[in-house]
Amino acid sequence: MKKVAIFASGSGSNFERIMANIASGYLDHIQVTGLYVDQADAYAIERAKRYAVPVHLFELSAFDSKAAYEQAILDRLVADEAEWLILAGYMKLIGPTLLEPYEGRILNIHPSLLPSFPGKDAMGQAVRYGCRVSGVTVHYVDAGMDTGQIIDQVACPVYADDTVETLQPRIQAIEYELYSRVIKTII
Repeated sequence: MKKVAIFASGSGSNFERIMANIASGYLDHIQVTGLYVDQADAYAIERAKRYAVPVHLFELSAFDSKAAYEQAILDRLVADEAEWLILAGYMKLIGPTLLEPYEGRILNIHPSLLPSFPGKDAMGQAVRYGCRVSGVTVHYVDAGMDTGQIIDQVACPVYADDTVETLQPRIQAIEYELYSRVIKTII
């Protein structure tokens, strides 16, 4: 049984899908040691309560530096014996304090076919650019913004009349399947 920590900043729908896949037995080889959030109002916290997953809130503004912030997170991860980090809508770049001890053991999911449209608002960027194909990428995390080694990608059509609101459900459906499949294979 591998111990993993999941990081989220917002709604936590990917976190919930991972938890559902653990409950169904599909991801029965992992144990979630905690949900790490950086926003006190993240809806992911409510989802974690439903699964009785401990929530660890670390707000950057409460620390003197990003290094101190990450050191506090690292201390909790070590105490929980977390072996892998799974980023599920975590909207912060991971710095060296976390990268070094978890090198090669941090996964992220991104709503585009990287290297296209890294960073925030990837779906909006794809729609505004006029793309006819977008998708989802799971990659290892490195020091850059969505620049880590790509593990897997799945394409998604973008229709001429698409908006972010109409594209998002199709992208999320791919995310939910792809991330759990990669977690099952990699971890």
